[in-house]
Amino acid sequence: MRDSTVFTSKRLIVRDAQGLIGWKVEIYSLPYSAINMWSAENVGTFDIDSEVELWTWAGHIEIKLGSQVDVRKIDRLISACVLMSH
Repeated sequence: MRDSTVFTSKRLIVRDAQGLIGWKVEIYSLPYSAINMWSAENVGTFDIDSEVELWTWAGHIEIKLGSQVDVRKIDRLISACVLMSH
């Protein structure tokens, strides 16, 4: 497991392995209340993966999703969690 994202009831946890062998790992724990803006992009003709981008006061996080993931369900999940936390 190289990179992963977990949606909990209170926050989003992102594990980002870097480098060729992934020994350097960054972990972001992002409460939904910190999300100012987000976008969701579904699979296209030439783009085989969907993705979600999140913006906070601290920066920008990009989450690549597989082609089998329903990005609209993820979008609804994020919107429900963000709107309930504000």
